[in-house]
This record gives sequence, structure tokens and C-alpha cells, in this order.
Amino acid sequence: MHLDQQQALRELHGDYAPLLWRFVMRLVHDRAQAEDVVQETLLRAWQHPEVLTREPNALRAWLFTVARNLVIDDWRSARHRHEFGTVQLPETPDYDQTERVLDAWLVGDALESLSPDHREVIRQAYFGGKDTASIAEALEIPEGTVKSRLHYGLRALRLALEERGVSG
Repeated sequence: MHLDQQQALRELHGDYAPLLWRFVMRLVHDRAQAEDVVQETLLRAWQHPEVLTREPNALRAWLFTVARNLVIDDWRSARHRHEFGTVQLPETPDYDQTERVLDAWLVGDALESLSPDHREVIRQAYFGGKDTASIAEALEIPEGTVKSRLHYGLRALRLALEERGVSG
């Protein structure tokens, strides 16, 4: 490209890019798409240097016609018919909760097989988040008894889960 062609293209961009962008924005209401259309319009002018020799009104008409046709072509395209923008992101897929539900059911069933004393200390410790002192106070038993029930209760729970096919 010759120096005078480069200068002509710079002037073309400076003179018409803002006008074309505003025109295309009124048609598409999308900044990125408007910028793409303006760039493509100016690229086509560069590919047809004879356009640059036209009088200003004819040049302007040619540029606006090319921009309008690019927008119309995009509207008619398969991409436009089958794709659409949205402000909201699609919902994120939830992971399959089946295994979690089955695990909860297995643990609940195994807990039911324990003695009420063992089941209660495990429930308060693991599901209630209490420490041994709080459990001892709530059940009115010594802390040592709570520790013993937790130990034997968890061992019985592990065996009950293994009987149900859960390996750990």
C-alpha cells in the first residue's frame, strides 16, 4: 500500500468510523457487533480503493449502504436465527444428587440398627456438632461414657455400613 493510500484510509477512518458506528448502533444495539460492522465496512473500502476517489456524498452513501447490508446479512444468517443473546447466564447444572441421597439413606438405616444410647451420642457429636463435654452435660452422663459410646457406636456403625455394601 502506498503512503498516499495509507493516509487516505486514515482519513476515511477518522472521518467516517464514528458516524458509521452511531448508525450501526441504532440498528443492532450491540457495541461489539457495531464495531465489527464498522471494521468490515472500512475493510471493504480498503479492498475497493476506487471508492476513495468518489465525491464525499457518494463515498458516504457507499459506506452507509455497505454497513446496512452487513447488518441485514447478519440478521438473515443462520447464526442470527439460531443464536440469541441473554442478559442472564444459563443455570448451572446441578450434579446428580442420587449418590448423596443414597448415602444419606444408607447411613440413616445403619444408624437405626445401633442401640439408642450409641445412636444418640453419634447424632449429637456428628450431626449436632457438640463436643464430649456438651454431650455429657445434655445426657447427664460422664464424659468417659460419652467417649466410650462414641468409640463403640462408630465401630458398630462401620460394621453396619459394611453389611449394606459400603466399604470404607
